[in-house]
Amino acid sequence: MARLKFGAFLAPHHPIGENPLLQFRRDLDFVEQIDALGFDEFWCGEHHSSGWEMIASPEMFLAAAGERTKRIKLGTGVVSLPYHHPYNVAQRMVQLDWMTGGRAIFGSGPGALASDAHTHGIDPMTQRDRQDEAIAVIRRLFKGERVTAKSDWFQMNDAALQLLPLQEEMPFVVASQISPSGMTLAGKYGIGIISLGSMSTQGLMALPTQWGFAEDAAKKAGTTVSRADWRVLLSWHIAETREQAYREAGQGLMKWHNEYNVGTLQRPGLEPFKSPEDALEKTAGGEAAASTIGTPDDLIKTIKNLMAVSGGVGTIVGFVHDWANPENTRRSWDMVARYVIPEINGYVKGLRESQKFLVENRAVFERAGQAVMAKIMENDKAAAALAVTGPGRVAIPTINAPDLQKEAAKRKA
Repeated sequence: MARLKFGAFLAPHHPIGENPLLQFRRDLDFVEQIDALGFDEFWCGEHHSSGWEMIASPEMFLAAAGERTKRIKLGTGVVSLPYHHPYNVAQRMVQLDWMTGGRAIFGSGPGALASDAHTHGIDPMTQRDRQDEAIAVIRRLFKGERVTAKSDWFQMNDAALQLLPLQEEMPFVVASQISPSGMTLAGKYGIGIISLGSMSTQGLMALPTQWGFAEDAAKKAGTTVSRADWRVLLSWHIAETREQAYREAGQGLMKWHNEYNVGTLQRPGLEPFKSPEDALEKTAGGEAAASTIGTPDDLIKTIKNLMAVSGGVGTIVGFVHDWANPENTRRSWDMVARYVIPEINGYVKGLRESQKFLVENRAVFERAGQAVMAKIMENDKAAAALAVTGPGRVAIPTINAPDLQKEAAKRKA
């Protein structure tokens, strides 16, 4: 079975009130941490309003992150294509790829916040079609073509890139939430997907239907889509015990939901939580919960359930949030790297089997201890020393240690 990859997605969702300078620095520290922990990918988004989401240029943030990291892939999650001239997007992504040594992933979307579209004077009804147009042009530019194109929102005259991406094939990924448009685009162009709607139970259950949209579109367009290029977002906070995780994340979870999702975005159908306990129960309670607040074993169970429900994905992407304080958040990601990823990917399976084999076949290896004891008993000084040391204090099974008093009696006789 192919190794399941792991990543992190930073929108970001930072409560208003903290110094933005320190938030940016802490976010860069976080990327450095998960790179050292062995995570495969890091994503950050583009937003221009709402107060909570204050990265306006993912490319600039990722360029800075590239200087602090060594191996982790860096994805725009996402560039909102209708807000930019496609040629400029292509130029910035190529530069990011070179500056990060070929680690860029080009993630795009139509724009998630209606307030951002309003700021840019863009009709929301046009956004998804414009994303489609832009992807088609950018793919041509990345192939080295010289493009002349005229649209109702951009124009290019003999446009070509001076530099092509450092990677032979820079990964293209589209965001998918509720509507089928993201999955349909992925199928149309045969590119990757990052599903952002799976943070709710309903979104998790809809994953098989969503994948069907991609496969149908690919069949129609004569392309192929691969589950290996499918990324699915999950949210978690992990601690040594479930009770500890609840204590650390409950208050922040309630604040995030009440102040951002309900109070700021005013998402239809959402009601504020009445208490941290209410927040925890409705977010992470029950077998079908999409969010995991608990132990590494709890998250392992969630991921296995997602793989079963979805039919299989290539990457699990964790949602980066401020439900807990910075120290506990860092420890949560550390525990995922230490215990969850190796369990999911079978890294410790061989170690457990080796230990089990040794325990169950103890008799096979006792002769090695007997050989050591035989050599000890050939030397009077060594035998005398063992009598003082005593069995059990050396790395020899007690069952293999001879009766030293009996040996001494034999020698006297």
